[in-house]
Amino acid sequence: MEKVSNNSFQLSVKQEEPTLVPPAEETEKVLYFLSNLDQNSAFTVRTIYGFKSDSKGNKDAEKVIKDALSKVLVHYYPLAGRLTINSEGKLIVDCTGEGAVFVEAKADCTIEEIGDTTKPDPITLRKLVYDIPGAKNIIEMPLLVAQVTKFKCGGFVLGLCMNHFMFDGIAAMDFVNSWGETARGLPLKVPPFLDRSILKARNPPQIEFQHQEFAQIEDISEISSKFDKEEILNGSFSFDPEKLELLKKKATEDGILDKCTTFEALTAFVWRARTQALGMKPDQQTRLLCVVDGRSRFEPSIPKGYSGNAVVLTNSICSARELLENPLSFAVGLVQKAVNMITNSYMRSAIDYFEITRARISLAGTLLVTTWSRLSFQTTDFGWGDPIFYGPVALSEKEFSMFLSHGKERKSIIVLLGLPASAMKIFEELMQI
Repeated sequence: MEKVSNNSFQLSVKQEEPTLVPPAEETEKVLYFLSNLDQNSAFTVRTIYGFKSDSKGNKDAEKVIKDALSKVLVHYYPLAGRLTINSEGKLIVDCTGEGAVFVEAKADCTIEEIGDTTKPDPITLRKLVYDIPGAKNIIEMPLLVAQVTKFKCGGFVLGLCMNHFMFDGIAAMDFVNSWGETARGLPLKVPPFLDRSILKARNPPQIEFQHQEFAQIEDISEISSKFDKEEILNGSFSFDPEKLELLKKKATEDGILDKCTTFEALTAFVWRARTQALGMKPDQQTRLLCVVDGRSRFEPSIPKGYSGNAVVLTNSICSARELLENPLSFAVGLVQKAVNMITNSYMRSAIDYFEITRARISLAGTLLVTTWSRLSFQTTDFGWGDPIFYGPVALSEKEFSMFLSHGKERKSIIVLLGLPASAMKIFEELMQI
């Protein structure tokens, strides 16, 4: 079910015909390997970046960004290719050099009228990112789609649709920041490291752990039925530094845990609240999946500028009864164990697990938390200064929750998630601390 807009504002955008932007120079025409961490990230991510400079206006915005895209694709040439499937049934990039899709557009209002982008309104924000008509699956979609929408006030928005199997969040920000550096005539601070074979499966593969992230959970609480039948509301909940400190204090006040991080306390708090709001039965198994950056945890560590997925999923499973009848410290302890599980051995085992089983992540009974709070959105500069706003257009899946940094010195965190209307009412009450 489409996420529902809670905003009465109707954005009108006129899109021109899309064009292809190939690399500015001849690039390698090869079949480009995608690792098993890439294979399990086959969904699209849409983001927007808003810019406004009173001194510069937006007259040349589309030309500057389009020209810079052509130049930066020389370094990131796989993005100009197309997805295909190899003889093993795995995704692979055919580096054809066809190019990224680029669209110019105009809006009938000022950029400020979009409203608060920290509360994503997919119906409005999707108009700022071009959708490929008729594309039925990721194979039929280009690897990168860019739309520049100019507003009456002189501001503009860059809307991007990228396939997650090409980049995780850190690699995506490296690419966008490199694109911005190119637009400003600067050399790349972080040139891409394109060789993904450093994360290929071992020969022979060795599965050393259980990998409950792939386990199938029975939906005895009929949660999926609620999502299908009810109106889905997007929630945006802000936690300032004081609230976050209070949460950490609550997590350790019973003396079971000596300390915990902000991420651990907030993740446990959201997991418990969502479980309660959805009315899970006591015996319902509930799973938490957390996206963890493995760059520094691999041995040897992943090279700077690695241009692919180096994030892995860690997990914790318990019954709804255990999660809700125990104090917050119990849930925080589960999160801590899950995060500490991520070692080189575990990550290599996960890569090998997919090699043998080709298992896909199951999301029944699951909350998947991904944190964008450490991503460098705020430094993206195409020559118009830092963005005045940035962030996701929508959550990729109904089971996802996203943490974004916000506010002064980016010390506050905004929690985004979607829930059926009946559950959202309860969840909102549970967010009061």
